[in-house]
Amino acid sequence: MSNLVKHQGFAPQTMTEAIDFSNMLSKSTMVPKAYQNKPEDVLVAVQWGYELGLAPLQALQNIATINGKPSVYGDAAMALVQNSPVCEDVKEYFEGEGTSNPIAVCVAKRKNRTEVISKYSVEDAKRAGLWNKQGPWTQYPKRMLQMRARGFALRDAFPDVLKGLITVEEAQDYPDDTAAPQAPQIKHANPLDAIPSVSVSEVEILETPAAECSENTTVEIVSDQIQPPGTFKLNIPGKPSELHDGMTAWMDRYNEMADKVARSRLAKELKIQKIGEFNTLNADVLKMLTAVQQAGMAAHKQKRKMAIEG
Repeated sequence: MSNLVKHQGFAPQTMTEAIDFSNMLSKSTMVPKAYQNKPEDVLVAVQWGYELGLAPLQALQNIATINGKPSVYGDAAMALVQNSPVCEDVKEYFEGEGTSNPIAVCVAKRKNRTEVISKYSVEDAKRAGLWNKQGPWTQYPKRMLQMRARGFALRDAFPDVLKGLITVEEAQDYPDDTAAPQAPQIKHANPLDAIPSVSVSEVEILETPAAECSENTTVEIVSDQIQPPGTFKLNIPGKPSELHDGMTAWMDRYNEMADKVARSRLAKELKIQKIGEFNTLNADVLKMLTAVQQAGMAAHKQKRKMAIEG
């Protein structure tokens, strides 16, 4: 009898562990170059992997940021879907091979659902301006047709499994909005990028009493009295400030408020406005964050961006 042990590898359990882990990985030459010396990007990728079901190192190998948006390689998307309990089957094949217009076909079958059939042909690629495009479309045209059909089918049949991510192969074919001049009416490709690295408040949040803070957070409502050493003041528009015992407690409360706003039903423009106001009021403390702490805040910011952008 074989005594096999399934190794899961190390996975951070707390934010502190995640930040330290991301810093360590970013200094390694064994992670993709896009993540080297970028601990905040490592942290975001690891978080995405956690939500998708990928271990940290799997996430770094299979999640890429294309034109500012996270995406997952086609083979990893297939693995995630096939490993999901809701997947019944996925079939891939070609129609019309040997003709001038071969067609890649992907059939995705979810349990107790109708099959989703996606096709992508040479004619489709020509209409999209992809056929004979320099790079993978010239080097591996058949593979690229397969990846495009696969991406459409898996996203349509299993959007919950892929969490809305598109495939890297598809994302690479979209133009980089930041490379072209913006239309006069567009102020920012992403308005949130004009705001420094943190988040936010909302009318509903500003009414939340300090008593509703996390049990592990030491907080005191303050006015203008002398601030005790080792405490950090969180300024809230139109409400009394809060004193938090230690930077970690301050960051936790800050992110708690920010996350709630990002998930709220307020208009996007109003959320962005409140983010700016909240950042301005707390600029002094934000400037005190260490590089590691900034990486942790950046991870939260990235998730809030996606929530606000919808």
